[in-house]
Amino acid sequence: MSAHPTPSTENTMAEIIKPHGGNLVDLYVKGDEVAEIQKLAQELPSLTLTQRQLCDIELLLNGGFSPLTGFMTQADYDGVVNNMRLADGTVWPMPITLDVSEKFAEGLATGGKIALRDLEGVVIAVLDVEDIYRPDREHEAEKVFGAADLAHPGVEYLLNRTEPVYLGGRLTGVEAPTHYDYRYLRETPAEVRARFEKLGWTRVVAFQTRNPMHRAHQELTFRAAQRVEANLIIQPVVGMTKPGDIDHYTRVRCYEKLIKHYPEQTTTLSLLPLAMRMGGPREALWHAIIRKNYGCTHFIVGRDHAGPGKNSDGFDFYGPYDAQELVKQYQDEIGIEMVPFEAMVYVQEKAQYFPVSEVKENETVLNISGTELRRRLQEGLEIPDWFSYPEVVAELRKTHPPRSKQGLTVFFTGLSGAGKSTIANALLVKLLEMGGRPVTLLDGDVVRTNLSSELGFSREHRDLNIQRIGYVASEITKNRGIAICAPIAPYAATRRLVRDMISPLGGFLEIHVATSLETCESRDRKGLYAMARAGKIKGFTGIDDPYEAPENPEMVINTEECTPDEAAHRVLLKLESMGYMG
Repeated sequence: MSAHPTPSTENTMAEIIKPHGGNLVDLYVKGDEVAEIQKLAQELPSLTLTQRQLCDIELLLNGGFSPLTGFMTQADYDGVVNNMRLADGTVWPMPITLDVSEKFAEGLATGGKIALRDLEGVVIAVLDVEDIYRPDREHEAEKVFGAADLAHPGVEYLLNRTEPVYLGGRLTGVEAPTHYDYRYLRETPAEVRARFEKLGWTRVVAFQTRNPMHRAHQELTFRAAQRVEANLIIQPVVGMTKPGDIDHYTRVRCYEKLIKHYPEQTTTLSLLPLAMRMGGPREALWHAIIRKNYGCTHFIVGRDHAGPGKNSDGFDFYGPYDAQELVKQYQDEIGIEMVPFEAMVYVQEKAQYFPVSEVKENETVLNISGTELRRRLQEGLEIPDWFSYPEVVAELRKTHPPRSKQGLTVFFTGLSGAGKSTIANALLVKLLEMGGRPVTLLDGDVVRTNLSSELGFSREHRDLNIQRIGYVASEITKNRGIAICAPIAPYAATRRLVRDMISPLGGFLEIHVATSLETCESRDRKGLYAMARAGKIKGFTGIDDPYEAPENPEMVINTEECTPDEAAHRVLLKLESMGYMG
C-alpha cells in the first residue's frame, strides 16, 4: 500500500472517509514538489530524528495526529500542558514536540527551515521554524504525568533523555519513514478508513495493546464489539512502548495467531507506529483521538489504561478507572464513544471468562498475572490452555526461552579501584570453565582503548562511553551470550538507559561494588586519586565529580569483606538462584 493517498485518489478518499471521523490532515507534497523539496533540503540545516521523533512525525504527516500540522509552538504546548487544549481550544492531551540541543538551536532563527532526516539520512520532512522555546520540563512532567517521579518511564524519558530546546512549526512531508516489517499491516488513517468503507463497516470499535493478547483479552474485545454492535479492529502499538516490553515482532506473530479465533469477517488487525508515553488518563484520551482519526466510532478503555505501574513510593501512578473517567468526560467533544471494560477473569466451575464484578462468592477464579507468565516462560513451566492458545504460547517461547538458555549481562559499577575489573576477570574465568555459552568481558579501560579512544571525560563523553558498552552488551545478550561489563558508570540515568536497552533481550544483573572511597584511594596503583586531589585531573569520580550509587542493584559487593574469588563465586550463586546457570 502507498504511504499516503495519491493525487488521483485524494478527493475520492476525502469523501469516503468523511463519515468515519471528519477531515484528515495530509502533510505530504505530491508529484514534482517532492523533487523540489528534496533539492531545497540539501541546503538546509539537518536534524537526525530520534526513534520517538520518527514515530511522532509519521503520525503527524499521515493525519494520525489530526488536527496537528506540525510540532507544537509554545502557545499550543502551554495550552496542552496546562489545560489539555490547543491554543484554538481543540482538545489535545499530549505535547507533541521536537526537542533539540542548545548547540543545534544556536544556529536557528524563527522564519527559517530545517531538514528532518531518518537514521540513514533520508529526508522525511522540512520544518518551518515558527517558534524556538525552552520549556520547564519539571512542570511538564507534573502536569502531563501527574508527578516528576523518575520511576515513571515517561517522566524519566522527558527529564533525562529529552533535549532542552523545543522547535515548533508546520511540516512539509517528503517521504514516509521506511518500514520493512509487516508492510501488509501498516496502513495510514486514510487507508484504514477506505478499508472500512470497502467492507461496509460503519461501526468499528478499536482495541489498543502493547502486550501479547491472551484469551482474557480475546473475550474482552469480543464482548465489547458485541455490546456496541460493531466490528473490531485490534491496533497494537509497534513504535515505542514501556521499556522491557516484549518486542513487537514477537507480539505481531502472536496477534496473527490469535485473530484466527475470532468469528470470520468481524475483526481485523492493523499496526500503529506510536511512541507511547505511558501517560494513563491523558494517554487514553490521546489514544481515543488517534483512533477517531483512523475512522473508528468506538474505543475500548480497560482497567489502568496505559498505566506505567508503581511510583517511587510503591503506589500505582493512576487509579484503576481514572482513564475511563477522563475519556468519558470528553468523548462527545472528540467524537468517539468509549466502551469501558473491567478486568476479565476465568471462572473454573463455568470454564469461561467473566468480568470480575460478575463472579459469585462461591466460584473459583483462576488468573495468571504478567509477572507469573514471565516466570513460567523463564522456567519453561506449563502455561494452561484456559489462559492462552497453544500457538500463541509457542510464539512466545521462541523468543523467550527458559533463563538457562537466555543471554545475560552482568554489569559491575563502582568507584575506580573498587575491584570491579578484578572480580569481572575472576567471573569470566569461572564461566569459561563451566562452558555452555560464549562469554565476553567489556572492561572499562579496555573499552576506552578499543572502542572509545577519541572520547574525553566530560559527562557527555562518559555517558556515550557507557552507552557504547551497553549497545555491545545488548548485542551479545540478544545472541544468547554472556556479557560482563566493568565500567565506573557513575550516573544513574545512564545505567538505567543501559538496563532498558538490554532487559527486553535477556537477563540484566547490576552489581554495585561498594568499596569505600578511602579503600579505593589506598589501592591507587596508577596514582589517579593523588593527581585528582592535587587538582591535576579534573572531573574525577568520587573527588570532584559525583558517583550516584545504585538504589536497587541486584547485588552489592564490598571487596573489603571478601576476596575477588569469593566475590565471583557469590555472583555465580546469584546467577544460579535466578535460573541463568541451569
